[in-house]
Amino acid sequence: MRHWVITALAVVMTGFSANSVPAQDVALTDSEAISADTTALSVVERWRADPGIIFPASEINLNELIFFARPVVVFADNANDPQFARQIDLLLADLSGLALRDVIIIVDTDPAARSALRQTLRPRGFGLVLIDKDGRVAQRKPAPWDVRELTRAIDKMPTRIQEIRDRDGLDQ
Repeated sequence: MRHWVITALAVVMTGFSANSVPAQDVALTDSEAISADTTALSVVERWRADPGIIFPASEINLNELIFFARPVVVFADNANDPQFARQIDLLLADLSGLALRDVIIIVDTDPAARSALRQTLRPRGFGLVLIDKDGRVAQRKPAPWDVRELTRAIDKMPTRIQEIRDRDGLDQ
């Protein structure tokens, strides 16, 4: 899985579509092979099918994610930024912890493209932005954050506390 994610991330970062990569260079797992053509699906549908997908900022409209997901947006001035690479490694280390908290990972390494997310969040160089399900920016970090720190911050959010109460039947 990690090889495919890194290959897919490299494809996203260089601006090529997955269809432009030779088939022998991409090793799909069974779950990824089930739906090779996901272009007809919305971002939310693709993310629900595989919470480990890393989305480019150009595909994201934050309004579509409100009350569905907690975006974690990783910015860098280019994909070769060591902090960016470190952050992606840290996020990939515990995808299940992030999926449990409805985290969608979004990356933007092209300041020249001026994505809507970059214009809205206005990062300077490397940055990680955690957005709550209500669309509010919850955290901004100028250095990589591991999943443990990220999940602790999420678990303190009012929306997450309510989710836990609802799940456990404590708020009736």
